Amino acid sequence: MKNGVIGGLCVMALLLSTSATACSRPMRMAIEQWPPYIYSDAKGQPAGVDIELARAIFAEAGCSLQIGLELPRKRRIDQFMKGEIDLMLAASDTPERQAFSRFSSAYRTESISLFTLNSKLDKYREISEFGTVLQQKITLLAPNAGWYGDDYKKHYFWLNEARLLSPYETSTQAIKMLSGNRAELLMGDTGALIYEAKLQSVPLEQIGKPIHSDKVSLMLSKKTTTEKDVQILNAAIERLEKNGALKKIRAAYGL
Repeated sequence: MKNGVIGGLCVMALLLSTSATACSRPMRMAIEQWPPYIYSDAKGQPAGVDIELARAIFAEAGCSLQIGLELPRKRRIDQFMKGEIDLMLAASDTPERQAFSRFSSAYRTESISLFTLNSKLDKYREISEFGTVLQQKITLLAPNAGWYGDDYKKHYFWLNEARLLSPYETSTQAIKMLSGNRAELLMGDTGALIYEAKLQSVPLEQIGKPIHSDKVSLMLSKKTTTEKDVQILNAAIERLEKNGALKKIRAAYGL
């Protein structure tokens, strides 16, 4: 009987160990201020829908997620490419990124929209592409890094050359810049900018439909992770989609 108990405990310990080390390493990521997706709450703890989704996926996969200190967007990308952090959330799978990244299955959808102040909506309501922004020489606030669709990529160089672009780091900064008349238009994540405008009581108006929509994934560094890591995380995402756990988290944020 004693041997049976010991044997059972050994098997349990082995299972726990295997579960805790299912991925090849603990996955390191940096926090950022991008509510309602990723941010620090009133107690300074990581919060947001992407944080909740990532934690659920890693727990289901039996992998360890380590959330570190906040880093600016460009520094975060630089450290990721060097393998100093292993994971970035809500990433679009692009050919350029595939050179240094691995991508999980998608775990939610994002959209990118153009915005202006309510008082200027009638003037700009027909704008739906960046070629028009360039042709009419309309100033635009845009994130300082990231993927925002083929149309923006196509026109980015010329918009920048014409000095029509003003970069921003966070949604908080973007809304303050727009309300301070630093530019006529604002481009960025639909949910994040609407959320921040409500916090600041700024009369923000979306111009038409989103200009870009995409499914987003976990992005893993090729320098520090393996293809098996992706397979383990994908299996976890599939199980959580089937049992409705991820849908429940997204729904709590209106996504």
